[in-house]
Amino acid sequence: MNTAIQAGSVPRRDTRSLANRLTVTRRNTERLAAPLSPEDQVVQSMTDCSPTKWHLGHVSWFFETFLLTPHLPGYKPFDPLYTLLFNSYYVGAGPRHPRPQRGMLTRPPLSDVMAYRAHVDRGMEALLATDNDATRSAIPPLIELGLNHEQQHQELLLMDILNLFSLNPGKPTYASGGPAPSAPAAPFRWIEYPGGIHALGHDGEGFAFDNESPRHDVLLHPFQLGSRPVTNGEWIAFIEEGGYGQATHWLSDGFATVQAEGWAAPLYWEKVDGSWHSLTLHGFHPVDPNAPVDHVSYYEAEAFARWSGNRLPTEAEWEVAAADLTPGGNTLGTGALQPRSAPATDREEPIQMFGDVWEWTASPYGPYPGFRPPQGTVGEYNGKFMANQMILRGGCCVTPDGHIRATYRNFFYPHQRWAFSGLRLARNV
Repeated sequence: MNTAIQAGSVPRRDTRSLANRLTVTRRNTERLAAPLSPEDQVVQSMTDCSPTKWHLGHVSWFFETFLLTPHLPGYKPFDPLYTLLFNSYYVGAGPRHPRPQRGMLTRPPLSDVMAYRAHVDRGMEALLATDNDATRSAIPPLIELGLNHEQQHQELLLMDILNLFSLNPGKPTYASGGPAPSAPAAPFRWIEYPGGIHALGHDGEGFAFDNESPRHDVLLHPFQLGSRPVTNGEWIAFIEEGGYGQATHWLSDGFATVQAEGWAAPLYWEKVDGSWHSLTLHGFHPVDPNAPVDHVSYYEAEAFARWSGNRLPTEAEWEVAAADLTPGGNTLGTGALQPRSAPATDREEPIQMFGDVWEWTASPYGPYPGFRPPQGTVGEYNGKFMANQMILRGGCCVTPDGHIRATYRNFFYPHQRWAFSGLRLARNV
């Protein structure tokens, strides 16, 4: 999940509001890490993931590097080594510790990383207390970016710890309490949208990441979109009909991945006494047939769509369908920490467009017409990743509240499935 601020898109905010939001966001990250032991926070489960301790340090490095060092007179970095350890991929910010080796960093200890966070927090308080041209103009957009960046890492922290726990035979539980009682899934139906010229992308009001702009027109043919995401029960039918073993449903690269990795079900699923169970942040439980399926790759989503006789929506179709809906739903603040079924509704609009699961689209991740990354090192945040990945939309059950919007573009490689990623079907009219 890599995105950067759209220059000039952040409205001016008073320093008290920014300070309050900064405090809340920083404390929320620590609250998410609190259930974990120091040992939990050191280990890296795979190259795509990062240890919790690294996430805690990296988001602090971001504020230190892009705000405190250049803008707070007299600021002294906590430890020069941290510039190396907690840089992710910013070449312009200097050398970086290799990503696959983040789990080798037993030092600094967690206590030092938490002291680093406190040091950065004090620096940010001092920066917000200053009154000059920079704090009134240049600094608020960078703080806004830092806040949204930390929220992204809150989601990644939970994704990564679930992946780590999946490798433990004891099937550890991150959060107490079991899944909420299941309600029947809303009946599936098709919702039709007209063709024509539609505007796509951010309109300039409020915060946005740079990859959401420029706003531009797209031509769409009439299409239909599924009223809800595909459920676990529907995915089980795909499995039982041999979906993972029939090459005709799959892209060539997808079927090669299935064979090489031995995929026979979504990530974290296991058969126990003849029924499917999965590891969640609430522990190991039977798969809820009514909830949206998650932890599937683009390859799997695309294969399911073919098997069902349909297709995945393009990101333009998805955004047009979501444009008039209010962002909200089963996101991090509900505490569910996993997708849930949604009740039926008589309203002629799709449900669960926001929250529950990120929805794969058929669109490759690339720049909108006229896209230009921000100047300087912060411009590395996003634009250089616009190749070989696919777009997802809508947020998920561990996306922080208020973080998502209809224009938000997430992206992952087509084989990746440790995100809370699912799908919604589309078809031509």
